[in-house]
Amino acid sequence: MKNRLSRSIALYGEKGVEKLKNSHVLVFGLGGVGCYVVEALARGGVGELTIVDNDVYSVTNLNRQLYATQSSLGKPKTQVSAERIKEISPDIKVNVINGFILDNDDLNIDFSKYSYVVDAIDTVSGKLKIIKSCKQVGTNVISSMGTGNKTDPTLFKISDISKTSVCPLCKVMRKLLKHNNISGVNVVYSEEVPKSDGNRTPSSTSFTPGVAGLILASKVINDLIKEDYE
Repeated sequence: MKNRLSRSIALYGEKGVEKLKNSHVLVFGLGGVGCYVVEALARGGVGELTIVDNDVYSVTNLNRQLYATQSSLGKPKTQVSAERIKEISPDIKVNVINGFILDNDDLNIDFSKYSYVVDAIDTVSGKLKIIKSCKQVGTNVISSMGTGNKTDPTLFKISDISKTSVCPLCKVMRKLLKHNNISGVNVVYSEEVPKSDGNRTPSSTSFTPGVAGLILASKVINDLIKEDYE
């Protein structure tokens, strides 16, 4: 009997899809990158998702964020995302955290219980805290670097952050991670030189953040099933 994961089973096998079903992924940030991560993980068969954000949808999100629509404006991103996930599959367990990582003491997050953690937030200090928390307990983590002011989605790729170049955010994070004696961090980044019009707020397209998000999700899914797929 065909089901929503029949095509995935054909590619990864029953064991691989079962591994995804038993996985729990934590996603920080539901913006232009994070929403596509969540979409791909939900459609890909991950059985449990915990989503974290403290923002609501605004009109400026309409150009790039998957769940931003006229009807979602003013609503919490976690609420809209959770509803979307359940529309994809009611079987997926969704946990919602309305908050910000720098308030982790209040969020009470136990990083050790997750199969994988995705950092799709913008704040440098928050990124460092997520990565540091994961490294302390041995949980897999992948981080999104800068997608703003970029127009060529074909240049995004996965790399250890120590091997990255050009991306200004990567440069900042490399220094912070080195200062904290943290290594072995995978990121999605682009070597495209960012375009700038002089504004402090980064510009964005409808496609570059989404491509970065899908690449992040691909790494998570392929890593989770790697043992069974090989």
